[in-house]
Amino acid sequence: MTTGDDRPDLPPEWEQLLRSVLGDDADAVLRELRERGELGSLGLTDAEGRPVDLQAMAAAAGLPSDPAALGQVLDQVRRMLTATGDGPVNWDLAHDLARQVAVAEGDPSVNAVQRRESTEAFSVAELWLDTATDLPPSSGPVRVWSRSEWVESTLGTWRALAEPVAGSVADALAQALSSQLPESFDPAEAIPGLPAADLAGGVAPMLRQLGGAVFGMQVGQAAGTLSREVFGATDIGIPLLDGPGVALVPRNVAGFAEGLDVPAEEVRIFLALREAAHARLFTHVTWLRGHLLAAVDAYARGIAIDTDSLEEAVRSVDPTDPQALQQALSGGVFALGTTPAQEAALMRLETALALVEGWVDEVTAAAALAHLPHTVALREMLRRRRAAGGPAEDTFKTLVGLELRPRRSREAARLWALIAQESGTAARDAVWDHPDLMPTAEDLDDPAGYAARRAAAGAEHADVDRALAELFADGPEDEAPGPQG
Repeated sequence: MTTGDDRPDLPPEWEQLLRSVLGDDADAVLRELRERGELGSLGLTDAEGRPVDLQAMAAAAGLPSDPAALGQVLDQVRRMLTATGDGPVNWDLAHDLARQVAVAEGDPSVNAVQRRESTEAFSVAELWLDTATDLPPSSGPVRVWSRSEWVESTLGTWRALAEPVAGSVADALAQALSSQLPESFDPAEAIPGLPAADLAGGVAPMLRQLGGAVFGMQVGQAAGTLSREVFGATDIGIPLLDGPGVALVPRNVAGFAEGLDVPAEEVRIFLALREAAHARLFTHVTWLRGHLLAAVDAYARGIAIDTDSLEEAVRSVDPTDPQALQQALSGGVFALGTTPAQEAALMRLETALALVEGWVDEVTAAAALAHLPHTVALREMLRRRRAAGGPAEDTFKTLVGLELRPRRSREAARLWALIAQESGTAARDAVWDHPDLMPTAEDLDDPAGYAARRAAAGAEHADVDRALAELFADGPEDEAPGPQG
């Protein structure tokens, strides 16, 4: 389709898309673009003033070429630029994108057979775990989720994980972008559809809002991707539920079992054992979930934003080159720098995550070994899968500078096995009674020396208690009863 002067007009499907994005302003914008002969490029030009090819731009940016599909993306962008909220992350965008990613490959509802199989797997798992640990069942509900149900039920915990650092990143991004804008920059001309109330606040609030939207979209992308990978609510080592209970995502369990030379029922029970073991630990060790989340929060809040790297990354991006922009964003525009104190905090957190994973690994194997022929193979496969992580976990590392992968879970499993061998399962599980009893990185380095170090620490504490008792004890003259009456 062309105009009277042979300049390309907008194809009908693109005009319909533009009308859906601009709403009430569509007629005025289309009329002005037609008068200027720029409708085919929507008035967009490159650095040399040449009209932009919309189809080529969409392809270069990795966007769908189909106008209907692209319309959904542009609708997200419009909402991103006009969204309001007090927090540093646009959680509406995070939620919507996570749902879209979760259902991208189809997300059928859980059927009656899947629900029954999962419930039966947990019943068996709890019976077997009774012989492997003194911690009782969590006594919470059995949840059998689709991928989108997993997103709905767990996004609240992702908020607790990602938000502490999001505010600092959003402010740093706004500062970096502001420094790159020309003095004559007019938000009203750059973004015609932005509400006047937003323009009145100046550029900085708009850029912080943009940063929060980008952050929310990345969290949503990662959470949605995880929904296609996880088996339950505890795969990352931190429970994503705020109360007792267990969960399985049958479609992901079945996908994992495909291609394995292991019966699907055996795989399902083994994964149910891991989920139920996690649930027992986090339900009855009441301080543990809060301890891990507090460690994540403290680590994230202490991260120093590398503003120099951020400004350099923004400065190197050509806004007219979609490929360069896409590459810069995926390459870590939000670079984070960690201090020595933060590295030490990260080591403590990784030790705690490894201890959780190692305990679950050891208890699950002990419970399954007498019943499941492929226990050893499944254990090793899950160890490698957990250690390798995936794209979603890499995204969270970029967002909050934190890896949720326990690097030392094998050492932790050996430590728990040694404690049980020397002192019994009750003594092993009693280590969780208080955070001060938690093994350290030194104990993972030398599991065989754990008992001696723990005994020495106990003797030292006993000496201190004895000295305090003698200091505050009443003297002999005070022990005689005083006069009555």
